[in-house]
Amino acid sequence: MDLSLSDHDLAFRDDVRSFLAAKLTPALKTAGQNRTSTFQEPESALAWQAILHAKGWAAPDWPVDYGGSGWSVMQRYIFASECARHEAPYLFPTGLKMCGPALIGHGTAEQKAYYLPRILNGEHFWCQGYSEPGAGSDLASLTTAAVADGDDYVVTGAKIWTSYAHRADQIFCLVRTDPTVKPQAGISFLLIDMKAPGITVEPIITLTGKHELNQVFFDAVRVPQANRVGPENQGWTVAKHLLEFERTHMPAAELERALERVRRIGREPAFQADPLPGFASQLATVEIAAQAIQMTELQLMARLSHGESPGTAASAMKVQKSELKKRINGLAVSALGHYAGVYQPEALVPDSNHTPIGPKTGIAIMPTYLEEHMLTIAAGSAEIQRNIIAKAVLGL
Repeated sequence: MDLSLSDHDLAFRDDVRSFLAAKLTPALKTAGQNRTSTFQEPESALAWQAILHAKGWAAPDWPVDYGGSGWSVMQRYIFASECARHEAPYLFPTGLKMCGPALIGHGTAEQKAYYLPRILNGEHFWCQGYSEPGAGSDLASLTTAAVADGDDYVVTGAKIWTSYAHRADQIFCLVRTDPTVKPQAGISFLLIDMKAPGITVEPIITLTGKHELNQVFFDAVRVPQANRVGPENQGWTVAKHLLEFERTHMPAAELERALERVRRIGREPAFQADPLPGFASQLATVEIAAQAIQMTELQLMARLSHGESPGTAASAMKVQKSELKKRINGLAVSALGHYAGVYQPEALVPDSNHTPIGPKTGIAIMPTYLEEHMLTIAAGSAEIQRNIIAKAVLGL
């Protein structure tokens, strides 16, 4: 594979850099720098999405007919890399990277016409209703029931670990529509208005004290059957399609962003005066791993550009990216030592200008380290992904 940039790609990169320089305001850049979680907080994510949508760049991976950019694989890679390099806010993925592709792949013409424009312009803010108190890694054991009643389903049950459900106005859910068949065969995929009567959202506070996660309760919530995506009892197929995109939504460029934070720590006089033993070797090891992931990501994007499903490669990339991200952040915590302590979440090592490395410069290491432990659990745990690879690829 030739990874060198053509003159056309170099011109595109210059256009992206000019756009980011003009449109990425100090407030938006600060918000991007201060992100410590997998998810950007909604205000800056939606503000940045509005700017990108006006340019036609909010959903580069979507087909042009539905609002995509029409970029090549390399152009998408360049755009993601430049956004990470310029520390732009991270767009919220539940609509653009998850529900949108599911609708494009399995939705009706009416569903696409109604929901896709609202996902693009940010009018609809989505959350994901998959995991339940008794169904996490074993998602097929979910029990939230949807019973047909006329033109509606009546939904009763609960979802958990639902990111930003307290801010969302829409949720896409897996529900059980046939309890008499094998678990995967009796599941349907529903789109539900979060303002519907009978929905209650209870907060779950994370280790860092943030309110991102929630438990969502459904008490006889009526949902039109027209909101079902795909055939009844075929929701597992839709869910697998969506998860393939969810598992690839963290670009390799995000690893570069995390690596640059570690490099910056290594350049500080305070660190150089008392360096972490073996720091250079550990940094080189994770840099090499990140480069290998970038190469693999390009191959995966090429498959997607030809209309192929990412398949089990999504599972492999999900494991590699999430585990490497934790290793990089762990190295940052080790390098900062007591400055990264639990009660000092914003690193306070002064830089060469005697300015604290804190929220204004994007080095909030401990909250990032704690929050991103979820990376190897969310969208299917690393253990489950390895089982998928072992079964589908190795035939075990």
